[in-house]
Amino acid sequence: MTRINRRTLLAGAAATATLAGTARLSAAEPVYTPEISFKGTSVLITGCSSGFGRLTAELLARQGARVFATMRALPRPEADELTALAKAENLDLHVIGIDVTELPQVNAGVKEAMRINGGPIDVLVNNAGIGITSPVEVQDMTATRLIFDTNVFGPHRMARAVLPGMREAKRGLIIQISSQLGRVIVPHSGHYSATKFALEAMSEQLAYELVAHGIDVSIIEPGGYPTKVWVNRNAYSKALKERSLSVHSAGYPEQVARMGTEDGSGRSNDPMDVAKAIAGLIAQPPGTRPLRLPVSGGAIPQTPINQVTAQVQTGWLGNSPYGPLVKAVHGR
Repeated sequence: MTRINRRTLLAGAAATATLAGTARLSAAEPVYTPEISFKGTSVLITGCSSGFGRLTAELLARQGARVFATMRALPRPEADELTALAKAENLDLHVIGIDVTELPQVNAGVKEAMRINGGPIDVLVNNAGIGITSPVEVQDMTATRLIFDTNVFGPHRMARAVLPGMREAKRGLIIQISSQLGRVIVPHSGHYSATKFALEAMSEQLAYELVAHGIDVSIIEPGGYPTKVWVNRNAYSKALKERSLSVHSAGYPEQVARMGTEDGSGRSNDPMDVAKAIAGLIAQPPGTRPLRLPVSGGAIPQTPINQVTAQVQTGWLGNSPYGPLVKAVHGR
């Protein structure tokens, strides 16, 4: 029995027209398999100095992938550690300096990765991101520009840099690291949810537009994990508090007092969950990967939202000229 996936769905205009109303694609949850080899697969990951990025770089490299672990502000000790690890374990792991807020660095870094790889990148993991916590009124334009530049424009720059090569190869995978807060909202978390909502929308748009090019887009939505993101968030939030104007901050005394004092160290969830989810997505057959993948050691409040939006998109556009693209992504 032939298994229908995104590729067969778009095999030709006539076939597409026939299948659009009946095809039901499999968008199974990825399964992490430690024995699988990723040899021959190139993966570029942003934000590899710590947390999800660092863990994913090590995991995939140890399973044979050619990994381009990128981070900003080189030289730095974290880069030296990864380089030493690659040498000690004979890993195909290369550290490249990329600040996702700097377009010249993005373009130069991707170009260098493609030179080393001898061709287009197979997988892009947009992991780099920051958080700044405050009431929205307290969030000044400096903080607002920085968080959008990193969490939204950064993945956009990275995607634009790798996509011409992926389109030429007619294959590829873009994995966006979003958050539960890209679908639900916690008060006093500044513009973090706004940026992640934007990333989710941009990623779903990309997923539709890239079906015809054989390129998948998957969004991982982690819950709270004890990574260094808390340290960085505190630094940004404390700086914002120190420069905040009383005309704004006076309205939220309790929340402002807590800015820069968050502590995620009490969380017991294993950040390796996210690295394994990324590995599972890469291992899945093209065209069968889910658009959204919640990953959490606790509650997953966004699941019904994801289900409803998929139903709404399909119900709204399923019988329109966009129907094959929408159904290909949502598996309906």
